[in-house]
Amino acid sequence: MIHGWERARGAFPFAIDLLSRGVALIQLPCPEFIVLGGGRPPMTYEEYRDLPAFRQQCQAMLQPMIQQIQAYQMEGYQYLGVIGINESPNCSISGQRGVLMEEFFAECQKAQIGTNFLEVPTWYTEEARGDFNEQLQMFLERGVRNE
Repeated sequence: MIHGWERARGAFPFAIDLLSRGVALIQLPCPEFIVLGGGRPPMTYEEYRDLPAFRQQCQAMLQPMIQQIQAYQMEGYQYLGVIGINESPNCSISGQRGVLMEEFFAECQKAQIGTNFLEVPTWYTEEARGDFNEQLQMFLERGVRNE
C-alpha cells in the first residue's frame, strides 16, 4: 500500500467480519513493499513486470504460502480462496491480473489448490461498501461448495 491510497485505516472491515465468523486469514506478502519499500512511487503492472527478477521474487515469497495452504488442507481445514485488490499492479485478479496474482494462480494450479477468489472493488471504502457484503457471502458459499 502507498500512503494516501489506502481504502481502510487498518484491516478492511470485511476481514474483521470474517474473523468474527471463525474464518482464518493468511496474509499474502506484499512484494511491492518488500522489494521497494513504503516510500515507493505508484507503479503500473508493466513497470513491476519489467523489474529485473521481480517475478522470481514473487515466486519465492509465495512458496511458504502455498506450503501453508497445503499443510492446512492436510489437517482437514477448508481453503476458501484468495482475496485480491482490483486494479492493483500485483494483487488484481480480474482484468489485467497483477504480477503476484499471476504467480499465485500458477502455483495453485501446480499444487492443485482451488482458485476461488473475491476481489475488493476499486470503489470499496470503509464508508462505501455497496454490494460487497453480498459478493463476500457468495465467495464464502463457493469456497465451501468447492471443497
